[in-house]
Amino acid sequence: MKIVFMGTPEFAVPSLRALNKKYEIVLVISQPNRVKKKGKLIPTPVAECAMELGLKLFQPESIKDEYEYLKTIEADIMVTAAYGQYIPSKVLRLYKKCINVHGSYLPYYRGGAPIQRCLINGDEFTGVTIMEMAKKLDAGKIYLASRYEIKEEDNASSLFEKLSIIGRNLLMEAIEDIYNEKNLGTPQDESLATYSPNILPEEERIDITRTSKEIINQIRGLAMEPGAYLTVSNINLKVFKASIVDRNDDVLPGTVLQVKKGIVIKTKDSAISLDEVLMPGKKIMSGRDFSNGQKIFTLGSSIISE
Repeated sequence: MKIVFMGTPEFAVPSLRALNKKYEIVLVISQPNRVKKKGKLIPTPVAECAMELGLKLFQPESIKDEYEYLKTIEADIMVTAAYGQYIPSKVLRLYKKCINVHGSYLPYYRGGAPIQRCLINGDEFTGVTIMEMAKKLDAGKIYLASRYEIKEEDNASSLFEKLSIIGRNLLMEAIEDIYNEKNLGTPQDESLATYSPNILPEEERIDITRTSKEIINQIRGLAMEPGAYLTVSNINLKVFKASIVDRNDDVLPGTVLQVKKGIVIKTKDSAISLDEVLMPGKKIMSGRDFSNGQKIFTLGSSIISE
């Protein structure tokens, strides 16, 4: 079986490694490298893995413009996992089967940010689905799915890692039967479909006037990348972990309630403690260590700009 593999983030890497051990990967397609460090572009996790494994790598700006090139690549099946671009139907028709490893329990959370959104929304479960690629966004038939009960300690980073392993295992379990048409898939229930659009920059900013639970879920859903942040004295302080503090002080949301041995801030219904933070240009540190030398929070002041 010859495979074209398409993926970009770390979520896709376990699937690529597993497929490479058993099948012939004729081409790996990933998004262009966009992240810079010390002036140099950093390969996407999938690109880095492909280079490590000695696989042919292709990173076009737009896959829809590469139909003629892809026609020259002889392959039986296309497998995608968090590739990040819309793939035209004419490209899909080049292969006997086109399979996607999707990070949600479909039909819930179709779209580009299912893992982040389930945490932000405070869901109790999510999952991974091996699905048929179709013209309509994540609406293809379901070949195999596994449900995962979300743990209180899960954040986006830990959930990406856990679901990537589940996805790898499901893919390897299902791919032969899909290819040989022993598994024809099951149509999704359209009445249950929900959507998870990509995270917008404005959604990264923490609104301290919301409830503590809503804020905690936002922080969990964005940790560790891109990270939710509080704006204090024109500084964007990233918060990667926080916890609810039972306080009923008769003060407005945004009031700083504690600055020693940790930072505690009033919310709509109680308060939150900043447990893991990152100042621009600094290293990630515990909220307690940060409070020892910080100068941006003042006891009794408000972090909300007038």
